[in-house]
Amino acid sequence: MGALTIAPGDLPVALDEVKAMLRIASGDEDALIAGLARSAADLCERFTGRLLIARAVNETLARRTGWQRLGAAPVQAIDTVAALDAAGEATPLGIGDYSIDIDALGEGWVRLHAAPAGARVRVRYVAGMAASPSDLPEALRQGIVRLAAHFFIERDAAAGPPAAVTALWRPWRRLSIA
Repeated sequence: MGALTIAPGDLPVALDEVKAMLRIASGDEDALIAGLARSAADLCERFTGRLLIARAVNETLARRTGWQRLGAAPVQAIDTVAALDAAGEATPLGIGDYSIDIDALGEGWVRLHAAPAGARVRVRYVAGMAASPSDLPEALRQGIVRLAAHFFIERDAAAGPPAAVTALWRPWRRLSIA
């Protein structure tokens, strides 16, 4: 896996959902709650090993032949593979210069048939579990809401996250053996 640049995505839960969980009607702390929801969504992605909402990803890989696994998942589409020169300028590779694959687990793979000029290649692709927040599994969304509410309530304490959050997220967790 190489260096990843992931475009910002939509928040997978509505601010109103977190406020409802907290029983807050005013908008006085909306910015704080939205930030906590973003943090909870980021932790969900890190725990599950999956991007939640589909978005663009640029990944720089080493210039070598052989299959290389892409770092973000689940991959929905691989758009372009380009050679990068020393200045970072991209030259798209021809369709016969590489192979791509998306396996049954949503892992994306790229194989260069020959090492192109330059030290690196850039792969642009789209990865994410759902097209929109409403398409996400409810358990993931509820875990994010619960964790954001927990962060709000326990912001001055050192309490760990509720066990219910990991129980909700665990079925979607992707582990890899290094």
